[in-house]
Amino acid sequence: MEVASDFRQWDELIPDALGLIFKNLSLKEMLTVIPMVCKSWGKAVMGPYCWQEIDIEEWSERCPEPQQLDRMIQMLISRSCGSLRKLCVSGLKNDLIFSFIAEHSKSLQTLSLPRSEISDSILEQTIGRLSHITFLDLSYCGKISFRALEVIGKNCKLLVKLFRNMHPVDTVGMPIADDEANAIAATMPRLKHLELAYHVISTQSALQILKSCPQLELLDLRGCWGVKIDDEKYLEKKFPKVKVLGPLVEDFYEGNEWDDNSFYSDASSEYLAWEFVDDDEDFDDDEDFDDDMWDGDGRLEQLELRFYQGNEHESEGGFGWPPSP
Repeated sequence: MEVASDFRQWDELIPDALGLIFKNLSLKEMLTVIPMVCKSWGKAVMGPYCWQEIDIEEWSERCPEPQQLDRMIQMLISRSCGSLRKLCVSGLKNDLIFSFIAEHSKSLQTLSLPRSEISDSILEQTIGRLSHITFLDLSYCGKISFRALEVIGKNCKLLVKLFRNMHPVDTVGMPIADDEANAIAATMPRLKHLELAYHVISTQSALQILKSCPQLELLDLRGCWGVKIDDEKYLEKKFPKVKVLGPLVEDFYEGNEWDDNSFYSDASSEYLAWEFVDDDEDFDDDEDFDDDMWDGDGRLEQLELRFYQGNEHESEGGFGWPPSP
């Protein structure tokens, strides 16, 4: 006669409980270790409970091929089954993958896409599907302009936090351009946190943002050398609830190397990038994908992951960007 136990076996835990546990693991462990433990764990990691929040920003910064990045995004978002709330990924290389994200992530609240090569036109076409976004990071996205910010402000009424920092090398020597700042002031009145580091904007546009965003708590203008704020007491009196950073950049050595590789390198670690290899079996999933976005048809659950050492030629040194307050 078996004795009843008050404890449940690990392989008998309900999928949402397993999902909460597995979220504490690394992406590598989620995709390569957990599926090999047992059938119930493998089934759980294939389901939406593990993928309501997807943060592959660190991995994507070192992903060697755009096709691999696209396929990873497609696989993980497909597993979320429409329940995705947070997505952090760096360096999208085309508009097509952003369109996929917008189409399959209508519950998204946090979207971070720094260094992505997405255009104004794709944002104008798809941003209406992402109306629940409260946090958006489009820092270092050089192909978008005030047009994208205008359509974001008009469609994302819940947006309270926006990062639109620029690379100092990309803006040095450029004339004053207030288009983006004016678009933010005109369409995003609910902002509480706004970062515009190294934008070439005027004092007038900065003040317009402060006047137009009454709920603003922090405005980051570090490196915005066109903004001249000589009377700090005026700001404290006129906008007492707002903390304004800059334009002076403190505790940061601007002579750091700002080349692309400096951000990705870490001389003390051997970061492992991942390469996808498909099986020959037919792709069998509920979602339909564009054939051009996949290198062959393969079942998502049977993708093989190979590991290899990162680029040995990565430069030494850190990015040097000061942490956001």
